[in-house]
Amino acid sequence: MENNIDRIEQTIPTEDAKDLPKKKKARGGYGKIFVDGVVNNNPVIVQMVGLCSILGVSTSLVNGIGMGIAVIVVLTLSNIVISLLRNFIPDKVRIPSYIVVIATFVTLVQMLLQAYIPALYSSLGLFIPLIVVNCIILARAEGFASKNGVVKSFVDGLANGIGYTVVICVLSFIRELLGAGEILGNPILPDGIAIGLVGQAPGAFIILGMLYALFNFAKARSERKGGRA
Repeated sequence: MENNIDRIEQTIPTEDAKDLPKKKKARGGYGKIFVDGVVNNNPVIVQMVGLCSILGVSTSLVNGIGMGIAVIVVLTLSNIVISLLRNFIPDKVRIPSYIVVIATFVTLVQMLLQAYIPALYSSLGLFIPLIVVNCIILARAEGFASKNGVVKSFVDGLANGIGYTVVICVLSFIRELLGAGEILGNPILPDGIAIGLVGQAPGAFIILGMLYALFNFAKARSERKGGRA
């Protein structure tokens, strides 16, 4: 009798065993959300949103890093708050409510930059307050944070912010190097080698177009290899 009871107890899954597949699935879900935000569904290269600041600010690597960090902070924090309030915000006023939340964090970031990094604040100028209406942040608030839990919304906001930051930093690096012949204020190229057009607005479009082409080429090649495998 005791042996039968022992066998039954051994076959009954514990609470930890039952929860294990769910935990693994959750981890896998978070990983997919992160990879999608950074690579597969990159807000700039794939979704093609947030281009105003990408093209306008990417004249130097310092500007790119500063804007990228600002977007990461605002996007992540606004996603968390909107996810927490998603069941309390009436559907008819959800967009104005999202803008109020986003504007609050943008104002905080703007005040911190103005107080502690005034040179970067002056360099970024109008593009900081324009984060409020950045399509990336509004799209993630409406399309994801308002429909998912806090942890998933945090991961989504962080991933999309990093995806945005990677693109603007790469673009800024190329434009500063080829357009001014320097990186972070340090001369790299000999005098007369820099291409002035790259540092101007048409150069931003050209370099970004090249990044689009390179990304799509790499993606198509990866898909072809996956199909053969």
